[in-house]
Amino acid sequence: MYGQRYFLLSVTLVAAATTPALAQSASPKVGVGSSDAQIVASSPDFSGMWVHPYFPGFEPPASGPGPVVNKKRRRQIFDADGRFLRANAASTGDPTLLVGDYSSAILKPGAAEIVKKQGETELSGGAPTPHNQCWPEGVPFIIGSIVMQVLQQTDKIIILYGDQVRHVRMSEQHPAVVTPSWYGDSVGHYEGDTLVIDTVGVMVGPFAMVDVYGTPHSPALHVVERYRLVDYESAKDALERNAKENFRIPPGIIGFDVEPNNIGKHLQVQFTVADENAFTVPWSATVTYGRAMGEWTEYVCAENPHEYCAGRDATVPRADKPDF
Repeated sequence: MYGQRYFLLSVTLVAAATTPALAQSASPKVGVGSSDAQIVASSPDFSGMWVHPYFPGFEPPASGPGPVVNKKRRRQIFDADGRFLRANAASTGDPTLLVGDYSSAILKPGAAEIVKKQGETELSGGAPTPHNQCWPEGVPFIIGSIVMQVLQQTDKIIILYGDQVRHVRMSEQHPAVVTPSWYGDSVGHYEGDTLVIDTVGVMVGPFAMVDVYGTPHSPALHVVERYRLVDYESAKDALERNAKENFRIPPGIIGFDVEPNNIGKHLQVQFTVADENAFTVPWSATVTYGRAMGEWTEYVCAENPHEYCAGRDATVPRADKPDF
C-alpha cells in the first residue's frame, strides 16, 4: 500500500511536473569579447523538454563511489538494450518503498544515522521529503525529476521542473560571499560539447536532503553537473544500470513519455557531490533523459491533497496572512 501511494504521488507531482573535478568557481570557456552569435554557434543545443520516466531517480556510476541506493528495490528483468521487461517474481522488494542503504561507505556516521531514521519512518507509514511536502527540492535532489525543460540563452540557462525553476548564470563566478538559497548559486560554462554547472550555497532548510532517502547535506555542499548530448549506444550502459536500480513508470500513466523506441539522442547529466560534513568521499551519479513525447502541463504542487501518508498533514508552506 505504501509503495502504491508513493508511486501515485510521484506520478501526480511530476506529471503536472570518470568523476569530474570539483572547482569552486566557473569562468568563461568562450573567448572574452566573443559575440552572442559566436557563443550560440559554438554551444550544444540542450533546449526543449526531456523525460526520465523512472522512480526514484539517480543512476549509479559504472565504477567508483555512487549515491545511496534503495534497500527495498525489486530486482528487475530487462533486455539487452536496457528496456524494462518485468520485475523478478521471486523478489519481494518494493521499489517504491524508499529505504536508503545507511551502511553505504560514502556516509559519515551522523549522516548514516539520519538515513537509518528516515528509513524507519518510511516503514512505519511514510517519511517526508521535499517532494511529497511541496517544498523546494534542492540540488542535487531535483536532478532526479522525471521531466525537465531547458530554456537556453547566451547569458543564462533556465531549467524547469514542474513548478520549480533553476537559474544558471553563464560565464560568471560565484560571489565572494554566497547567500544560501533553495537551489544554491549556480554558474555555468561550456567545455566543448559539455555544459558544466557549478553549484554552492544550497540552503539547509526544512527537509534538506540530497535524495529521496533523506541523505543530509550541510552548507558545505558542492555539486558539479556535466550535461552532454549522447547517442543511444553511448547511453545504453547507464540505461541498463538505471533499469536495475529504479522503477520504470509504465507508458501512458503520466502525460508524457520518451519518444517511441527511444533510440535517438539522449541528454545525460553526470554530477558529482561533495560535502565534507556528510560524506567520506565525493560521489557521482548520472541521470539519462530521452526526448519527451507530450506537452508541458501547468502544475501547482500545493493545490494537491496534502495528507502525504498515514493521515498526517503535510507541511506545505503557508502564508501567515492573506495576500489581499
